[in-house]
Amino acid sequence: DEHESFTADDWLKMNNVQREGILQCYRIAYLSDSLVNWCPDLGTVLANDEISNGFSIRGGYPVVQKVMRQWSMRIKAYAERLLNDIDAVDWSDALKEQQRNWIGKSKGVSIFFEVLGDQDQKVEVFTTRPDTIFGVTFMVLAPEHDMVSKITTQKQRKDVAAYIRKIAGKSERDRQSDTKNISGVFTGAYAVHPFTGDHIPIWIGDYVLVNYGTGAVMSVPCGDQRDYLFAKHFNLEIRNIFKDTDISSSAYEDKKALITGSDFLNDLDISTATERSIIKIESLQIGHGKVNYRLRDAIFSRQRYWGEPFPIYFLGNVPHVVD
Repeated sequence: DEHESFTADDWLKMNNVQREGILQCYRIAYLSDSLVNWCPDLGTVLANDEISNGFSIRGGYPVVQKVMRQWSMRIKAYAERLLNDIDAVDWSDALKEQQRNWIGKSKGVSIFFEVLGDQDQKVEVFTTRPDTIFGVTFMVLAPEHDMVSKITTQKQRKDVAAYIRKIAGKSERDRQSDTKNISGVFTGAYAVHPFTGDHIPIWIGDYVLVNYGTGAVMSVPCGDQRDYLFAKHFNLEIRNIFKDTDISSSAYEDKKALITGSDFLNDLDISTATERSIIKIESLQIGHGKVNYRLRDAIFSRQRYWGEPFPIYFLGNVPHVVD
């Protein structure tokens, strides 16, 4: 994220730690807290293809998902440039389309939901379907989301902690591909719907990834199959906002129906409702239009026996390059 503006005089007054904090927002190689596959026995971070069923291929040691301070490459900053220049590359149309899907550009909106009882705490979600805002009946955070520890009630702390330990051994790849086993835990907290004022339960679930989007989703079970299955499994409300559609056995994921039960969006097609909802969200200052990319910054880690060399040393938590 970009740092707030400052002057040359401000810069001269800063110490090395403050300056480095700003530079980390702009460096191509930068330090960040990232969710990685950590193998305690090998003392190293592993790639997804170095893991099988929660164990390292080399040695068969347990691997857990853990947030750690890592060096990353700011690849995402070049996403739009990569996308625009694909046509200039002498590749087949099929390969170009694969690259476009890999970059995964999507236009939508970031919306902020206040946490009930604490206006200073807000959950940010990114969605490409703001037209479905009135169909939100619950929210799901990634178990590793930094807000989980802040909003979980005392009554739910034990269950939440147990669930986080349980899914720690599952890689992101496993979590994305496993659609049959539905799991999650209620945090005990609620968000306030920005339009209706309804109290929306906040859950955590392993199908939401902390490194994608904001690590939180506004769940619209009538229009998303994974949300639908989650709602059915935990007996959560499913509110149908699509006119003349049947959601008795599955979510309606098509984009042809008109919107209903949605106040100022009633009887609009999805395209028009999307535009109207973004305008309304921005006018109320509860969110803003945003472009998101599936492409993520590349994590690279100094591994025990293999991996990139790091010509870096630290003085007072400030990294310096070895001359």
